[in-house]
Amino acid sequence: MREVDHSELPRHTARPYTRTRPLPPYRGILAVDAKDFTGRPAIEHEAVSRAVPELLKTALSKADLHDLWYDRKFPASTGDGYVFGFDPTRMPFVIHPLLLTLQDVLTDFNVLSHGAVPIRLRVSLHVGPLPDTGDEFGGNGTARNDTHRLLDSRPVKAVLASHKESLTHVAAILSDRCYEDAVASGYTGRHPDHFVEVAATVEGKPFSQRAWIYVPQPSGPLHDEPSDAAPSQVSPGETGRPSERDDTHTPRTRNSAPHGNINTGTVHGGQSVANHHVAGDHVGGNKADRVRGFQGDQVHGNKYQGRQ
Repeated sequence: MREVDHSELPRHTARPYTRTRPLPPYRGILAVDAKDFTGRPAIEHEAVSRAVPELLKTALSKADLHDLWYDRKFPASTGDGYVFGFDPTRMPFVIHPLLLTLQDVLTDFNVLSHGAVPIRLRVSLHVGPLPDTGDEFGGNGTARNDTHRLLDSRPVKAVLASHKESLTHVAAILSDRCYEDAVASGYTGRHPDHFVEVAATVEGKPFSQRAWIYVPQPSGPLHDEPSDAAPSQVSPGETGRPSERDDTHTPRTRNSAPHGNINTGTVHGGQSVANHHVAGDHVGGNKADRVRGFQGDQVHGNKYQGRQ
């Protein structure tokens, strides 16, 4: 009878909730995917897979963040993209200037490299505790899974689908925690008005989280998600900012005319209104609410496109 070599067996995994253990180190996580990778001819797949990490490396170098590339944790190719972990204290710099620099690098690559396969990238950023074992199994955990879910979510895919492929080469989505820690706190050199809050959902997956879209070079509309699309587990004020922020999605309008008529539809024919006692106009509530949406650095094309 053959004696079992216990060294060949995988190490036992500790059951959750049974004993207290230290958290793994916190990591920033950056993941990218090439748009329409599976729709490309097979002959292009290898070229794109090789180009994506090289483009990231070039952008990090140009943004003076080359150390993040050489110190990256659990790097891995995903076929149509790339992912790696980094020191979370550098997250503000990854948001800006790296994403803007990546847009510039892709512009040069797509416009100036003769005959090369054009590449447009979705980027997701997140932060959380992830083990770093130094082998191919390192970096696995909920934070890593959520990073890839954000990358595949509807809002960020919709941006590249609706924006001009000749101008917008990068669309990024930030987890709510990433946004709160690095943007809302004021550590990133981009005003919060550059970011649009969305409900990140993935088709066919039980995933729904508050997230934030950022497009370094927009060329199309960026819309807020309807309030009823917000994740049910997110409550007003949960993020530490005033709860009025959630009300901006569904502004409440109350019409009042104690001595007149109110029309909320189309009036055909004549209309007569007699006010026998008018002491002036009265406006109840706010005339103008806070404007939410994306304010980009540059505008290309017709700024009234889509408003007709």
